Amino acid sequence: MRYRRMPIEAESPEEYGYDRIRCNLAESSVADASLAMLGTDLGDLLLQYGDHRGLPALREHIAADAPGLEADDVLVTAGAAGALFLIATTLLQEGDHLVVVRPNYATNIETPRAIGAEIAFVDLVFEEGWRIDPARLAAAVTDRTRLVSITVPHNPTGRGMPEADLRAIVADCERRGVHLLVDETYREMTFGGPLPIAASLSERAISVSSLSKTYGLPGIRTGWLACRDRDLVERLLAAKEQVSITGSVVDETIALRARRMRDAWLPGIMAGIAEGFAITRDWVAADDLVEWVEPDGGVVCFPRIRPEADVDVALFHRVLVDDLATVVGPGHWFERPDTYMRIGYGWPARDRLVEGLGNVSAAIRRALR
Repeated sequence: MRYRRMPIEAESPEEYGYDRIRCNLAESSVADASLAMLGTDLGDLLLQYGDHRGLPALREHIAADAPGLEADDVLVTAGAAGALFLIATTLLQEGDHLVVVRPNYATNIETPRAIGAEIAFVDLVFEEGWRIDPARLAAAVTDRTRLVSITVPHNPTGRGMPEADLRAIVADCERRGVHLLVDETYREMTFGGPLPIAASLSERAISVSSLSKTYGLPGIRTGWLACRDRDLVERLLAAKEQVSITGSVVDETIALRARRMRDAWLPGIMAGIAEGFAITRDWVAADDLVEWVEPDGGVVCFPRIRPEADVDVALFHRVLVDDLATVVGPGHWFERPDTYMRIGYGWPARDRLVEGLGNVSAAIRRALR
């Protein structure tokens, strides 16, 4: 494995230092929750090795979200990132071929690169609404392809897809005997209602999600993958056992509590997301140097400085961070020019979001040539 640090991690707000940031627009989740909000008493919890597949009650709760899924189809992992790592290292070897949409969350690209896999990119296009076109995806698949990797709702753009497109992609992968990875981390945040869990549609599909984004619980490092191919799940379990044996019983107990509070918790979370989205939409409409493809899910968007604006992009980012104490996710985190930026509108307090967006506008103008 040829590891390298990903810019999205090396340049993350926690690495830069939260004390140096006033307006943090780089986060890709809702505001972080506290343990007190969950009301969980862990005083009697036995700190033993847990079930290697994950807390049974937690897996049952996850499986109940989709008809046809069972608890043994679910493997609890160290966040969605842990699931993505297990999938890549289990299904891919050096020289294997996979298809990945881009831009994308960096792990979906960097882990296959570290393995030495051959990646065919299907590049999404701003002018096409960042749409994942099933026909373009299918055209990139060859007889050597082992895995197709997509993210819905998409990170960093916040774009979803019609259910018919998802079913078409699943059907093509099933017909060709290719595994399909669907990163569904933002699924519960879809504005118009979520798509079916991909793993419920085919044994060739692997769904990945976590509690980090929708629930604001990145600190407990609890995610999961779901797949109805039991032989593959067994291989993925073997990989997990070689990395960590089992997950944290503390984290998984907290995760189960959060899942059981979902019906009470999610309406308020979605209301907060809607408020942040509206603020961001109004900002884009008011700034004639910025444009976006409007998201339809998640808590992130991927606007860009208009191509006709003559901006010193490096100066823009320096002014934004050094002078205005504001951070965004620059385009190079996602292998795109730094005229693009991922902005998270679910994490910051509303006054900080308004201030931060204003600072983005001010920094662009200070960097005009």
